[in-house]
Amino acid sequence: MANRFLENTDTPTWCPGCGNFSIRKALAEALEEVGANPEEILLISGIGQAAKMPHYINANGFNGLHGRALPVAVGSRSVNPGLTCIVESGDGDTYGEGGNHFLHNIRRNLNIAHFVHNNQVYGLTKGQASPTSDLGMKTGVQTAGVTSVPFNPLSVALSVGAGFVARGFTGDGDHLVTLLVDAIRYPGYALVDILQPCVTFNRINTNSWYRDRVTKIPRDHDTTDRDAALRLSHMWGDEIPIGVFYRVERDTFEDSLADRRKDPSGLEQFNPEQMEYLQDAFRV
Repeated sequence: MANRFLENTDTPTWCPGCGNFSIRKALAEALEEVGANPEEILLISGIGQAAKMPHYINANGFNGLHGRALPVAVGSRSVNPGLTCIVESGDGDTYGEGGNHFLHNIRRNLNIAHFVHNNQVYGLTKGQASPTSDLGMKTGVQTAGVTSVPFNPLSVALSVGAGFVARGFTGDGDHLVTLLVDAIRYPGYALVDILQPCVTFNRINTNSWYRDRVTKIPRDHDTTDRDAALRLSHMWGDEIPIGVFYRVERDTFEDSLADRRKDPSGLEQFNPEQMEYLQDAFRV
């Protein structure tokens, strides 16, 4: 049976072997599994290879500025809570340019699924180091090797108060689909950091490099134990855990709005002609 979310899309232009192909497939399967319709989904992205995803999934899409996908998601969910908002982003887009939005939207706890394609390099702008690049990694820009300590997105998300924190790997598609489904269904901000190879610019963190190291979090892990989740988040090297690190529920941003409690739809009926004065202000 054909997947509705892969129909009538542009042809992907990623490099052959790029992990983004696996993420696209997993995302389409996850959307089918949650029973969503294409018109009910809004994919929002910034700039980067990961940010091309809205072009390759049959759903509503929005491409924004570099690092600025989350503000669009906030606005979209605030005025139309019936939409399922998914932010598709890369490690540079979210943890670098969008770092401020990353922190403060975790605090807000808007009902958004945030999928970060983490290839530890800027894949669109020719391979310079990203916030998650490992120490010593040499690039065309960092010719002597990266000297900055890598940004740890999972430990930061946990410290700021994220209620759903997970990590996936493109080399395990079935497991990744499960994580994406759980994140989409989670009532609040859900982060899934997805390890993926960049076959063109990152010759260190390859598919085989990840396969030798990724290990699924044991089934007996208590996902409500933040201290245990933090300990797992600091594991990086010979063993890299993947799975759900932490999952608890708390009031969402939508729940905290008093007027939303009075009007669950969050939408006000208005005549678009009443907004003409805004356009008039910008007419020459």
